[in-house]
Amino acid sequence: MLHVSLDVDFLDPAIAPAVGTTVPGGTTFREAHLVMELLHESGLVTSLDLVELNPFLDDRGMTARLMVDLVGSLMGKKVFDRPTRSK
Repeated sequence: MLHVSLDVDFLDPAIAPAVGTTVPGGTTFREAHLVMELLHESGLVTSLDLVELNPFLDDRGMTARLMVDLVGSLMGKKVFDRPTRSK
């Protein structure tokens, strides 16, 4: 069994600005979703916590929305299931 502690600090600040300790060159959008999808496929995840999100530092909810999407991936939603913007 696995417990996942999803710490926003591991994400690149370009996609997740709402953290107190940013890590330039952190995990990209695609890498983070891949990790969550692989954890889902393992069938071993039994619990989750979300940490280090500071809403006062967020840019119009950008980080919060990403966290919700990452939890969705952990629960089985695929990145390709999400609607995309048409050009």
